[in-house]
Amino acid sequence: MEPAPLSSLQEEGEGDPAGEDLSAFSPAAVPPRAATHHSLQKYAPLDWSAYFDEERRVAIPGTDDVFNVHTAGSEGPVVFCLHGGGYSGLSFALAARQMKDKARVVAMDLRGHGKSTTSNDLDLSIETLTNDVIAVIRAMYGDSPPAIILVGHSMGGSVAVHVAARREIRNLHGLVVIDVVEGTAMASLVHMQKILSNRAQHFPSIEKAIEWSVKGGPLRNIESARVSIPSTLKYDESRECYTYRTPLEQTEKYWKGWYEGLSDKFLSCPVQKILLLAGTDRLDRALTIGQMQGKFQMVVVRHTGHAIQEDVPEEFASHILNFISRNRIGPNGVEIPGLIKKWGH
Repeated sequence: MEPAPLSSLQEEGEGDPAGEDLSAFSPAAVPPRAATHHSLQKYAPLDWSAYFDEERRVAIPGTDDVFNVHTAGSEGPVVFCLHGGGYSGLSFALAARQMKDKARVVAMDLRGHGKSTTSNDLDLSIETLTNDVIAVIRAMYGDSPPAIILVGHSMGGSVAVHVAARREIRNLHGLVVIDVVEGTAMASLVHMQKILSNRAQHFPSIEKAIEWSVKGGPLRNIESARVSIPSTLKYDESRECYTYRTPLEQTEKYWKGWYEGLSDKFLSCPVQKILLLAGTDRLDRALTIGQMQGKFQMVVVRHTGHAIQEDVPEEFASHILNFISRNRIGPNGVEIPGLIKKWGH
């Protein structure tokens, strides 16, 4: 939801014609010129099946809501992933491939995103999003879920915190929040409509959308963009082009609720916690005190953009697996070797 400054979308090896404004949102560049064969190959979509094992549709009883979920792996605790605003569950695809030998990875498309369908796709209130996640976990695992680690990026990080704070998920053993700090997020909201309106809005092809996402948009990893970006788009029949699946600009009334009070709520969650930050994002006062008191682990991930899980999936996966190992989280909960041995006799 926090795209980088826009840049031009030129084909590989082309120069800048003198005097032309070639920003991604200028009339000269939207729609961009026809892609070459080389460009089409470089930015061609990649299928989810190379990264996840299964795609599931999870229907919520008593509602018309059906959530799209990708899963990978068959052993270990469940790493339940929640994407940011405007992304999709496939933003965790490359990381899932890295983790699935040691953990079960689940990545859902939140309401109004990806392939999920609900009775009101524009209701992105934190209460509704939180209820959705709890409902999906219960629909998938019933009243006896395996050990779960909640992982949330940006808006999804806020949702993960609210889910954990509700204390309604049995066997929840970890909370991972990716690149969202209350103070910074609240301060940025005043600029968000401008950031959204300055994005390239329409694309003549999926390949061009993928190209923009790494040249002028929020991503730095071409492979991840090729997997995740198609699921964030929809085809606009009237304009005969692709545009965004999620109209974030229409959900402004919910933005403040995503982040207000987030730091205190994060610190109050009764599970092991880690905060992954891109660059040297400043902690607000509550988090600074909490870190000094040892209430959570913080890791600053260098050389990455906002979407850490997409830009550096190997490093991201390593942090998650190390978190699981350090806290001894097994498939059914915390494993204490001495107690297991004693109970076994």
